[in-house]
Amino acid sequence: MYKKILLATDGSDLSEVAQSHAIALAKAFGSSVVVVYATPPWSSLVVGDAVVMYPPDDYEQTMDAAAQKLLGKVSDAFKAAGISVEAVHNTDPQAHKAIVETAKAKSCDLIVMGSHGRHGIAGLMLGSVANKTVTHAHVPVLICRT
Repeated sequence: MYKKILLATDGSDLSEVAQSHAIALAKAFGSSVVVVYATPPWSSLVVGDAVVMYPPDDYEQTMDAAAQKLLGKVSDAFKAAGISVEAVHNTDPQAHKAIVETAKAKSCDLIVMGSHGRHGIAGLMLGSVANKTVTHAHVPVLICRT
């Protein structure tokens, strides 16, 4: 039923829950998996009258290193389960677009993700990235809560 599953991750606890579901589904259906991490956009931080700058080049290098570390850890879990996995670091500033576009580009037929990322308010409503992904996805989306 599902030949290729996309797991959207941000390293949050709910992403780990989604990862467990993706592993179980991939085993059950003999699916391969694409893991995607979308880099949050660069911005300066304004505190009162002061602007704290993180140089864009430094930010990109730091985020790329963090993405590779996270994607490596998640990929290793799939490999340990005997599942073929591909890791993608997408730099689209809008995470939902990164997820949907990667799913299309990689011909995924299911998206698995947590209901909230690092910045979601758990328990109140569906997170904005999850909500936008469901709205714009061309394939089914499995939202994992706990």
